[in-house]
Amino acid sequence: MPSELVENYFRTEKLPQIWCPGCGHGTITRSIVSAIDKSGLDKNKVCIVSGIGCSSRAPGYLDFNTLHTTHGRALAFATGIKMAKPDINVIVIMGDGDSTAIGGNHLIHACRRNIGITAIVYNNSIYGMTGGQYSPTTPKYDKGTTAPYGNIDKAFDICNLAASAGATYVGRATAYHANLLTSLVQNALNNDGFSLIEAISICPTYYGRKNKRGTAVNMMEWQKNNAVNISAAAKLSPEALEGKLLIGELKNSPEPEYTNEYQKIIDRLKKERQ
Repeated sequence: MPSELVENYFRTEKLPQIWCPGCGHGTITRSIVSAIDKSGLDKNKVCIVSGIGCSSRAPGYLDFNTLHTTHGRALAFATGIKMAKPDINVIVIMGDGDSTAIGGNHLIHACRRNIGITAIVYNNSIYGMTGGQYSPTTPKYDKGTTAPYGNIDKAFDICNLAASAGATYVGRATAYHANLLTSLVQNALNNDGFSLIEAISICPTYYGRKNKRGTAVNMMEWQKNNAVNISAAAKLSPEALEGKLLIGELKNSPEPEYTNEYQKIIDRLKKERQ
């Protein structure tokens, strides 16, 4: 990572970070910081909110206005911040379990409101911090400490969920495709509404070990070989796409943003009462 990014955007006294060797979360965090830098945002007008989990350690390292909140409730806190300070760029960092299990209802309603928040889900397909339990995104038949014989639940497609619930910008990239991830986060920050970026991470410590996926390098190679950009996917047959992971910009449909619409009500009522 360029030293100027570290000096400008990280709390250097909190480094080095404590993620496991080979974890994809550091790469994803770097992409977020790069996107903020490229967008030219005033760091004093950026607020980064997280819940609980491996990914939620990120705000502790980042030199912005930051909140480390409760499990599954990051979007609720972020909604309050955005309503109180609409001019603030609010970014929410969550894990796959944090966002789609205990926080799933908050996610759905943040999407449908189209409130101006950028949500970034670090998806490593498992609960890493608390011991490797399976999560709502653990692939069917894969293992976790709470599914030692294989998970029989169907996994959520986070991007389809967000798009269907009303998010106006949705994208997906992997830790391997770091430059694409930076571009998607930058686009999400420029969207005047609710944006969700799914960042496919890797967890060699729990998910990889329990499911015999090899080393962190092997898991990154899987991302390289199995992710297909949606622009290229349009030219491939269903058979060629079997088992592949679609990445890229999956939805971009601007609609009126929630806090702007709320302000219109306030302005109308003030005018009526004059």
